[in-house]
Amino acid sequence: MRVLQKPSCIKAYKRLYANQKEDFDEAIKAIMKNPDIGQIKSGDLSGIYVYTFKMNKLLTRLAYTYEEQTITLILLALGTHENFYRDLNSLDG
Repeated sequence: MRVLQKPSCIKAYKRLYANQKEDFDEAIKAIMKNPDIGQIKSGDLSGIYVYTFKMNKLLTRLAYTYEEQTITLILLALGTHENFYRDLNSLDG
């Protein structure tokens, strides 16, 4: 499975500490095992999955899409609930 990251996700990842990166990597592994594990969104965010996991005891959200034909996981955004959906809605595809 290919995993691609959008610039917003790369930027958020670079700001993480080492132990947070480990939690992030575990979340990616869980999504790779079962791409439907996240909650599918509707409306403006249709087609986007959001997976919620704990990172340093703090609930964190990871937005992604999954392309079945090419077996590609595309990571869109990473962050806490505050302004997460607003910021996700403003991303360019």
